[in-house]
Amino acid sequence: MAVTPPVCDFGWNAPGFTLPGTDGKQYSFDDIRGPKGTLVMFICNHCPYVQSILDRILRDAAELQKAGIGVVAISANDVDDYPQDSFENMAKLAEEKGFPFPYLYDESQAVAKAYGAACTPDFFGFNAEDGLQYRGRLDASTKQAAAADAKRELYEGMMMVVETGEGPRDQIPSMGCSIKWKAA
Repeated sequence: MAVTPPVCDFGWNAPGFTLPGTDGKQYSFDDIRGPKGTLVMFICNHCPYVQSILDRILRDAAELQKAGIGVVAISANDVDDYPQDSFENMAKLAEEKGFPFPYLYDESQAVAKAYGAACTPDFFGFNAEDGLQYRGRLDASTKQAAAADAKRELYEGMMMVVETGEGPRDQIPSMGCSIKWKAA
């Protein structure tokens, strides 16, 4: 289990990227950017923390997109050690679940390193000026989904960004499986 750093580095600028999507297209940060902000999520297929909240991620992402937030998910795990996270399996999951956002593959892991991603899931919420405003968790879920009425921390934080350009000052770090880094 890994936990993201406890403090959001407010204003930190989103690193650019261009990565292949499971839909056969290439996506850059500029392609994803929304008029009100951008949410970059590091997820993977095999992680029980992601699996327990995937339906909530899809729900919140679709609602945030309607509010003007661009959304993308990126998988950066070492697929040699974790074949469930292969590009082919990513494409199957995205299709089966009807992802409303691009699901990108960071084979080199350079993007995950540039963002400082620590775990899956790991959420990076940016405002319209590409300044980091949210680095917390989705909600109180762990390997099991939290109660259906759990506070929607990511959604509420990103809606604050939509309305004010700033995220909440108090954020609880995300918890999940560590990024599966390739051997050096």
